[in-house]
Amino acid sequence: MVTAIIFILVLGVLIFVHELGHFLTARRNGIKAEEFGFGFPPRIFGFVFDDFTKKYRLVKGSETVESPHTVFSLNWIPLGGFVRIKGEDRESETANDPDSFVNKSAWVRFKVLVAGVVMNFLLAWVLFAVVLMLGFPQQIDPADQAKYQSTQVQILQIQPGTPAEEMGLLAGDVLMMLDNTKVTNLATVTEYIAQHRGKEIAVTIERGDKAFVFKGTPRVDTPKGEGALGISFSETAIVRYGFFEAIWRGLEQTYLKTTEILSVLGGMIVGVFTGTKASVDIAGPVGIVYLTKQMTELGLVYLLYFAAILSINLGIINALPIPALDGGRILFVLIEKLKGSPVSQKIEGYVHQIGFMFLLFLMLWVTFYDILRFDLFGKFFG
Repeated sequence: MVTAIIFILVLGVLIFVHELGHFLTARRNGIKAEEFGFGFPPRIFGFVFDDFTKKYRLVKGSETVESPHTVFSLNWIPLGGFVRIKGEDRESETANDPDSFVNKSAWVRFKVLVAGVVMNFLLAWVLFAVVLMLGFPQQIDPADQAKYQSTQVQILQIQPGTPAEEMGLLAGDVLMMLDNTKVTNLATVTEYIAQHRGKEIAVTIERGDKAFVFKGTPRVDTPKGEGALGISFSETAIVRYGFFEAIWRGLEQTYLKTTEILSVLGGMIVGVFTGTKASVDIAGPVGIVYLTKQMTELGLVYLLYFAAILSINLGIINALPIPALDGGRILFVLIEKLKGSPVSQKIEGYVHQIGFMFLLFLMLWVTFYDILRFDLFGKFFG
């Protein structure tokens, strides 16, 4: 339940910031935002400015509002928010209104549509900067150990289908003890595991502010490129930066993570046409909930770091030229600019509907894949 609440809050902030970008840019360019909602409908209640009383008045849940001002509403489904922009769907009755989206230039419409994506990247920048100010583990050269106040041996990656995964170890765990042997450096871990192949060992780790003990048996025979437990680990130290340096390094981290995600996405797209299998799994809502649980257990900075990665992903996905997403709408604006006239409203509507159905199908498929991958049927019914 706690994980579900945290997941809703994280996703809610990402979506809310995205929609806030659309709202602010629309209002700045003279476009009416009919409603800005916290959460998704149905509406619980809202407020709208009344020109007669010069005060905000209460709007009931199902009430239809005719007002030149924005309705700020609180809604029942707690997932971020939404903004309803006048004329966004190119309604014919608003085509000639000066405060309508459809009546604005292609440049203004482009700015409104891209603003949500920009806000997601700005949010990632802020989150990375906060993480770096609070302090985040950074890989170090063992030869530089003396430069840091304290160092630790930390798991960087868990290979699937390995003893480490079966034991319940997670990326980010700090190795404290192997049986009764204290972990002081990389050599301690490497030598101890090598000496205990085929024998059960107890691994004590620190996860967040808690200690856990897991038991497992290092493999005697290992696949190429994998160790006996199936973990990658390194010496790390908690590194903190001052305000201004954290701001700069946060921007740098946003750029690096964006290029990494684009590279992976490009590889997946190429794989579709070449028939090669992608080496990265796609996580749907179920997968993200699982990852949120892991990050929460590791601590606040890990959760903030994960939220920054999610924000970049949300920005990139929305920027893709897929119908029903911001990128798809931007594509139609660009086509209009090139051909000198708008695409038929009917055709654009059909394209967005097909795109929405495709996204819905993809979401269901990824969710089902996550259920199988995490063996939720076995955990629920077993």
